[in-house]
Amino acid sequence: YPEHLAASVFLGSCNLRCPFCQNGNLVLSPENEPSISEEEVLAFLKKRSGILEGVCISGGEPTLYRELPDFISKIKALGYLVKLDTNGTNPEMLRFLYENHLLDYIAMDIKTQPEQYVKVSGLQPDAAGTQKLLQNINLSKEYIMSCGIDYEFRTTVVDELHEPEDFEEIGRWLKGAPQYFVQCFKDSGDIISDGFSAPGRWKLDKIVEILDRYVFSVQLRGVD
Repeated sequence: YPEHLAASVFLGSCNLRCPFCQNGNLVLSPENEPSISEEEVLAFLKKRSGILEGVCISGGEPTLYRELPDFISKIKALGYLVKLDTNGTNPEMLRFLYENHLLDYIAMDIKTQPEQYVKVSGLQPDAAGTQKLLQNINLSKEYIMSCGIDYEFRTTVVDELHEPEDFEEIGRWLKGAPQYFVQCFKDSGDIISDGFSAPGRWKLDKIVEILDRYVFSVQLRGVD
């Protein structure tokens, strides 16, 4: 959570299958991951009230859960700011959370340019619901940019999946956004598919140069 000392809560499952995902087991087999009850999470946060400032809710994809608003309400009742990490596939949930004063910051993952989204996010082109997911991602992008919430867009750049020219299209798509983070892929040891590597610094610098023409602030993350 930028500029805030925060705890992170990871929720399992996701409706995308990005092959480079660094939380592979959390996405594919969440039932096999260690589980922490809601009561334990809230007790942890209550004990650290006045020390921690915020909570980042990540995944997986948190907006898959209908219980998310109730969970966040309990966190907000403890006085915490809440940041949500999302892939943007559930604009209705984003709207509900923001309009009910349950979110303070959104970080939306931008997998790639719109025409390459299916490949990079691991979706099947002809599968039922794929086009709806892509439409929802665009709706989320438009809502986040217009609703007034503090937000960031971010892309994890994988050498085998991204080229600088992809970011010309991304820049046009997100033109006017206040901040964009270009994240360098790193193999966590828990990725969904093998065979991916970090891009060279030249590629990252070129991507930043391209995005600078469209976005007010572009920064690198995860670069040594």
